[in-house]
Amino acid sequence: MLIRCAWCGEDPLYVRYHDQEWGVPVWDDRTLFEFLVLEGAQAGLSWITILRKREGYRRLFDGFDAAQIARYSDARLEKILLDPAIVRNRRKVFGARTNARAFLDVQEEIGSFADYVWDFVDHRPVQNRWRNPQQVPPTSPASDALSKDMKKRGFTFVGSTIMYAHMQATGMVNDHTVDCFRYKECKELARATRPQP
Repeated sequence: MLIRCAWCGEDPLYVRYHDQEWGVPVWDDRTLFEFLVLEGAQAGLSWITILRKREGYRRLFDGFDAAQIARYSDARLEKILLDPAIVRNRRKVFGARTNARAFLDVQEEIGSFADYVWDFVDHRPVQNRWRNPQQVPPTSPASDALSKDMKKRGFTFVGSTIMYAHMQATGMVNDHTVDCFRYKECKELARATRPQP
């Protein structure tokens, strides 16, 4: 019987997310932007709520294409707000456009959003060694620094707790507990997938 992190429980959607995505290093800008939108939407809600609405976000936000979202009119965002397939929070929905514009600015300045965010962990996934879920912190010095810098760049819904969750989801930190079967797999993935400088 496989041992998993306690947080994922037995919901098949949660288990699949835990087993296939959480903690896997992401170097692709579009996927990083997807998680930025989803983590922002999750603020104050459970992650399983967002996972259940993920396809709705993908459909309504053009597959998380930041260049398209950056051009959305207020009228289009108002229309999106009417669709129950997503979390219908005005600040969060309009924040997706704000973040798309800031995201494109980062790409223009640095070359890629991946280079920008991964620089906060020296372009190497942090390999933590938590023995139980109570040890896993809600923030880190890296998430504090990333959050502060992103706020300066005009991003919204990027507090340190949200950014730490983003770092966990995209493999910038490996926060699987050491008894979880994915701990070693994600550690190996980090070595295998890291782009050469």
